[in-house]
Amino acid sequence: MRDEIRKIQSMMESAEYVTDAPVATSVHLALQLKKPLLIEGHAGVGKTEVAKVMARVLNTNLIRLQCYEGLDAATALYEWNYQKQLLHIKLSESSTKAVSDREHEIFSEDFLLRRPLLQAISQPQAPVLLIDEIDRADQEFEAFMLEIFSDWQVTIPEIGTIKATHPPHVILTSNRTRELSDALRRRCLYLWIDYPPFDKELRIVERKVPGINTRLAAEIARFMESLRRVRLSKVPGVAETLDWAQALAGLHAEHLDEEIVGETLGCILKDADDIKRFRAEVGKSGLAPFLHVPG
Repeated sequence: MRDEIRKIQSMMESAEYVTDAPVATSVHLALQLKKPLLIEGHAGVGKTEVAKVMARVLNTNLIRLQCYEGLDAATALYEWNYQKQLLHIKLSESSTKAVSDREHEIFSEDFLLRRPLLQAISQPQAPVLLIDEIDRADQEFEAFMLEIFSDWQVTIPEIGTIKATHPPHVILTSNRTRELSDALRRRCLYLWIDYPPFDKELRIVERKVPGINTRLAAEIARFMESLRRVRLSKVPGVAETLDWAQALAGLHAEHLDEEIVGETLGCILKDADDIKRFRAEVGKSGLAPFLHVPG
């Protein structure tokens, strides 16, 4: 068991995802038990990236359903290509075929627009289905998702039932903007991804920003760990760390000082009040507390 988890961790690392044992274990169990994996955590900590890396590791397709308020079953599953249908009807006006035959033609798979869920069911190899930010959809859509998970088949009245030969590997992500239903949580395995500790964030920076100055990378990781202790309304995630590291590397910075931090602050803080709060902290104590080496 441990060897298999270490193998998953090694494969994820080779796919450029800096991971740890809890993440690798969750991915391994999701694959073994064939259960959806619900990943929650703060914005920008790498939840979506887990699905992308799984697809690369498994050498399969990644199919993404981006959730939003008002998302319904038709948008997620399938729609008819009405424009193509109307054009076909126009072109076949002089046809001698029976009306029933012409109707059958325009409600065939040639006129079907497969949305992410139907795409995931129809693949010749099990894909990775990423249901991103499920917390943005409503509870009715959650119930619909549970129905799909139960048997991985869809009935289209005009065509019939389409059943998955190879059910997808499912990753759901949530930023916890609302509480998910107990029914959905019970159906899934669960993984919480927190902000990374200093050592892990340093590895991420060095892996994702090749050639970055060693001292600068360490100072960035220390700074971000300290910054997240400040009471901010929008706490920066790893995505902001990497944006900042790439910007600083592009400016050929070798270390952090108040001037370079002030000039590039917009890479990591995206709220005016947060910037004021940070500047007040620096005004009181300088930059040194933000570069303190974790004990």
